[in-house]
Amino acid sequence: MSPAIKAPLLPNQEPSSSSSENHGSFAGAVFNISTSIVGAGIMAIPAAFKVLGVIPSLSIIVIIAWLSNVSAGFLMKSSLAGESTTYAGVMKESFGKSGAVAVTIVTMVVTFGSMIIFSIIIGDVLSGNEKDGIIHLGLLQEWFGSHWWNTRFFGLLFIFVFLLLPLVLCRRVERLALSSAISFLLALLFVVISSVLAIIALVQGKTKPPRLFPELNDGGLSFFSLFTASPVIVTAFTFHFNVHPVAFELKDPLDVLSATRISVILCAAIYSATGLFCYLLFGDSTMTDVLMNFDQSTSSSIGSLLNDIVRLSYAIHLMLVFPLLNFSLRANLDELLFPMKLSLVEDNKRFFGITFPLLISCFLGAIAIPDIWYFFQFLGSTSTVSIAFIFPAAIVLRNVNGFSTLREKIVASVMLVLAVATSIIAISTNIYTFTATEET
Repeated sequence: MSPAIKAPLLPNQEPSSSSSENHGSFAGAVFNISTSIVGAGIMAIPAAFKVLGVIPSLSIIVIIAWLSNVSAGFLMKSSLAGESTTYAGVMKESFGKSGAVAVTIVTMVVTFGSMIIFSIIIGDVLSGNEKDGIIHLGLLQEWFGSHWWNTRFFGLLFIFVFLLLPLVLCRRVERLALSSAISFLLALLFVVISSVLAIIALVQGKTKPPRLFPELNDGGLSFFSLFTASPVIVTAFTFHFNVHPVAFELKDPLDVLSATRISVILCAAIYSATGLFCYLLFGDSTMTDVLMNFDQSTSSSIGSLLNDIVRLSYAIHLMLVFPLLNFSLRANLDELLFPMKLSLVEDNKRFFGITFPLLISCFLGAIAIPDIWYFFQFLGSTSTVSIAFIFPAAIVLRNVNGFSTLREKIVASVMLVLAVATSIIAISTNIYTFTATEET
């Protein structure tokens, strides 16, 4: 086994009387995992409610949350049964070098793609965008008017240099616990304000009864289009690439299982509330990125203020989630490029040589890519479903360390079949819909 696979992402600490000071806290683990879960995916949850209906959406959230918690347990149990302390290491034990390379590349695609998505949404909130011929002003234009310094390029440049750069230079994931806690609280603020606005609209009689089940008006195409909404929820529960970095900073790595369970329950509640209340608030006009609904003008100054708070709080939330994804991306890229070297955090040349190009590439991607939502759907039906379900289920079924029970093998088999079948149908439907749209 190569050193890069056996070595943890963070340097081992020599035992000492003060070694506990070098361990991460349980609360920090909960906040870091929760922040890894709640990202840009929450913005598409209300649109999933519009497509699926309320009852199927809530059911799928519960099922995927449970499966995500189970698959994270599979990964940690396999790690502790063997000698690996990284996701790639577990895959290498089960499937050799090709398995490690596969999970490393897929994780890099997911994390880098998500970082670009975050950056684009942040740019939209601050500097606006144009969609379907409609110009959506950003907060900076609404507050200060249009100037050169609040264009998309300079707005994002300021955020990358003065906020994101200091955060991505953190070398221990535990040091991001405070920013993760703030980020999670901002996500809760978003849910609370959305809920209040929906309740006010409901009391005033401005809402329509939400659909409890999907409407299938176009035959088979409408039925299969339901499968394109499920990967959105899968993407919203993909956090598995950060389980190992968080776990092996704790005094007992098994504590991450309890932290994961708490985080998944909290995030499932947040997703359910967000989807239900935002769908109730906007109805059939719910957009793929629900933040664009909050761009609409209101008849009162309080309503406009709440809309601005919602957009700004979630933009800041994404800024604080960004370094957690960067942490995983940087570690996986280092493991892929420098498999025989140890401890990235102790090698300044390698650390900065990877960190700065990744940040610059993400900035340029956010400036160059005009629309990310087709990519977002494709990501949810391929890469994220592989990380969250396909790879963990395959590890359990391979069972090279002899840790899998019969019950776990049955659950893994069902997980694998559901993930592959749903992914194939979603990809096929997306391709068909895209080609049909291009022809018309």
